[in-house]
Amino acid sequence: MEERVVSAEEQGYEDSLDQQVRPQQIAQYIGQEKVKQNLNVFMEAAKMREESLDHVLLYGPPGLGKTTLSAIIASEMGVNMRTTSGPAIERPGDLAAILSGLEPGDVLFIDEIHRLNRMVEEVLYPAMEDFCLDIVIGKGPTARSVRLDLPPFTLVGATTRAGMLSAPLRDRFGVMARLEYYTESELTQIVRRTAEIFQADIDGEAAVEIARRSRGTPRIANRLLRRVRDFAQVQGDGTISLAIAAHSLEQLQVDELGLDHIDHKLLLGMIEKFRGGPVGLETIAATIGEEAETIEDVYEPYLLQIGFLQRTPRGRIVSPICYKHFHLEEPK
Repeated sequence: MEERVVSAEEQGYEDSLDQQVRPQQIAQYIGQEKVKQNLNVFMEAAKMREESLDHVLLYGPPGLGKTTLSAIIASEMGVNMRTTSGPAIERPGDLAAILSGLEPGDVLFIDEIHRLNRMVEEVLYPAMEDFCLDIVIGKGPTARSVRLDLPPFTLVGATTRAGMLSAPLRDRFGVMARLEYYTESELTQIVRRTAEIFQADIDGEAAVEIARRSRGTPRIANRLLRRVRDFAQVQGDGTISLAIAAHSLEQLQVDELGLDHIDHKLLLGMIEKFRGGPVGLETIAATIGEEAETIEDVYEPYLLQIGFLQRTPRGRIVSPICYKHFHLEEPK
């Protein structure tokens, strides 16, 4: 087989497509209507007062557009965005270096903010509240505290687990917005828009089918569209028809409700090995070979949303509608 080296120009084109998929303005952002309406008001008010936007906390399941929304906030406010994540800021000095490099009004986006080190959080409090840094110089009896002024900035924090944020940190956010799962109609619009950016021909029915199996999540919708486009190019004439979409999704082991092979493994494992539960999260994780945190953050939210799983004080339980989906009888 002939090897092919991807040129920098081609790679740049792919990166450019990826960038185009993310909307740049709030008017292009599909879904989350209430969040958008409120943010529009808050941003407009801040611009009228010539102030930086108040700190924003975006929370909700992964893949719903928290990072995209933070970039839109920076774009709409006409400022730059600096991006980092909770685990990446290991020491207070790391945070101090980031904060001191910000320009007035800039947006600092911290993904997975619930994973911030507690010592780093302590430095963040005065920075958020008074736009200053308290730095301790020296050790022991000779140690002294120096206060450095910071330019006004907007901290946008994103988390999938808002309950893990400490109360002092959570209380310092002036704007808190929960992102909800998307409707089938909204996901269809997203699939059609992404297909247009990729210059891929797609039937209306195929777009609906992909949206229907996307677990209410735009990131999954765009990922599935990419893979279906591959099947359409290799096994079809390039057009994404309903037949090609259905065949592709079957090959990808994504069923009509958007459940993949891991969901099936999880649910059927609970049914076959534990008679549907109750069973503990750690036991489920050990049974299917996944991290407990991954199950809790990635798989469980949607299964709870569609009513296939229930959380009880004794553990997780498979619901009656899950048995119906797999055409199984409930144990007596």
